[in-house]
Amino acid sequence: MEPSAINYDAQGLVPVVIQDWNSGEVLTLAYANAEAVARTRETGELHLWSRSRNELWHKGATSGHTQQVKGLRYDCDADALVALVIPNGPACHTGERTCFYRGDMAPAPFEVLPALERVLRARQSERPEGSYTVELLDNPPLIGEKVQEEAEEVARAAREETDDRVDNEAADVLYHLMVLLRSRDRSLSDATEVLHERAR
Repeated sequence: MEPSAINYDAQGLVPVVIQDWNSGEVLTLAYANAEAVARTRETGELHLWSRSRNELWHKGATSGHTQQVKGLRYDCDADALVALVIPNGPACHTGERTCFYRGDMAPAPFEVLPALERVLRARQSERPEGSYTVELLDNPPLIGEKVQEEAEEVARAAREETDDRVDNEAADVLYHLMVLLRSRDRSLSDATEVLHERAR
């Protein structure tokens, strides 16, 4: 991105949508000026312009919840940016993961797997009594067997059963595969990065 291509408004600002690099979730909306964009490019961490304090703002400098910038994109009119980030903690000053935690909160399809991944991490660290996920995490041979079993079931459903059965069995495969990845301290993004490399 050429900084000179950005069309700042009369106050010298451009809106920035901050989006999670791995999940695609929108974390917040903020503003940047040319200095903030330059500092972001130089440091690899998100810098913005605080309209309330009227000063340059290194996101997370006080809280420690910095945001590593993986990419900056601008729209067709070059008057809005998207910052693709890896957040180091909550994006919102309230402690919420995203500033957009109110309103119509039914999960969008793209939010389901990242949310499940967060639940699996919580089960791994909190280890609630009677949790099926914890049982699987504690037994690597079992989780391998379950992935194999569920893969066979979705293949059988694809050959012999209804679309609803295929959907249900595919969901079982995804859940068990994600538990397997978590048991190895891997994530969906590790697997999708391999797909990304293969698609080049």
